[in-house]
Amino acid sequence: MASIQLEKITFPLLRKTPRLRRYATQPGLVLAWLVLLTVALWALFPSLFTHASPIEGVPGAQRLAPGGAYLLGTDQLGRDLYTRIVYGSAHSLSGAVVAVSLGLVLGSLLGLLAGAVGGKLDTVVMRSVDVLLAIPGLLLALSVIILLGFGNLNAAIAVGVTSVANFTRLVRAEVLRVRRSDYVEAAFGSGGTFFGVLWRHILPNSLTSVLAFAALQFGSAILALATLSFLGYGAPPPTPEWGLLIAEGRNYLATAWWLTTFPGLLVVAVVLATNRISQSIRRPTR
Repeated sequence: MASIQLEKITFPLLRKTPRLRRYATQPGLVLAWLVLLTVALWALFPSLFTHASPIEGVPGAQRLAPGGAYLLGTDQLGRDLYTRIVYGSAHSLSGAVVAVSLGLVLGSLLGLLAGAVGGKLDTVVMRSVDVLLAIPGLLLALSVIILLGFGNLNAAIAVGVTSVANFTRLVRAEVLRVRRSDYVEAAFGSGGTFFGVLWRHILPNSLTSVLAFAALQFGSAILALATLSFLGYGAPPPTPEWGLLIAEGRNYLATAWWLTTFPGLLVVAVVLATNRISQSIRRPTR
C-alpha cells in the first residue's frame, strides 16, 4: 500500500520574527535607540560620565580646542564643553517631557471628548483647534512665555501649549475611525456602556498613532526649547541647556567653532533619533 507523505505547511502570518533579528535588520533604529539611551543616561547620572563642574571654569583654559584633557574643548570661561553638554541633557530632556506630557494629556482629553461625544462639543473644540493652528507655533510659544515669565519650565509649558491642537486633531480622528468599526458597534449592540466601550475598545486601538506622534513631538519639543533658549526666553545663564550653549558660542564661531557645532549636532541627532523611533512605532516591522 502506497504511503502518502504530507508536506509541512507553514503560515507566514503566524510565524514570529525574533525581536533581536528585527532590530538587526534595522541598524538605523538601533542607532536611534542608542542615541536616546545615551542622552537619557547623561540626564539621570551625569556624574558617572564626567567629574568636572558644568558651572565653574578653569583659569587659563579659555577656548581650548577639542582634544587632550578636554574631549570637546572649553568655552570662553574655561568650562569643559563635554561636561556642560552632559549636564544640559537633564534640562533639555525634562523640558521636552513636560511639553509632550502637557500636549498629550490635554490634547487627548479634548480629542477624546470631541470624537466620542460629537455634536456641539465637537464643533466648539475643533473651532478652537483651528484658531490655535492658525497662530504660528513660535509666536504662540512666545506669547505664553510673556504671560508666564522666562525660565526652562515656562518655556516647556509654552511648547506644550503649541502641541495641544495637533494632539487633539489626531486623537479625534483616531476615535472617529475606531468608533465606526464593526467590533465597536457590536460592543454597543451587546449592551456595552459608553465609558466601558470607550475604555476597552476605542482607547486601546487609538494608542499606536498617538504614541508615534508623541515620539515625533518629543524631538520637535527639544528643537523648540533649544530655539527659545537660543533667543533668550528659556533657561538663564549659566544653565548648561543645549540651546543656551549654542547661543553663548555663536560669538566665537571664527575662533572656537566647537562651542556651537557639538551642541548643535547633538540636538540634530536627538531629533533624528526620535523621528526614526516614531516611524518604527507607526510602521512596525513584521
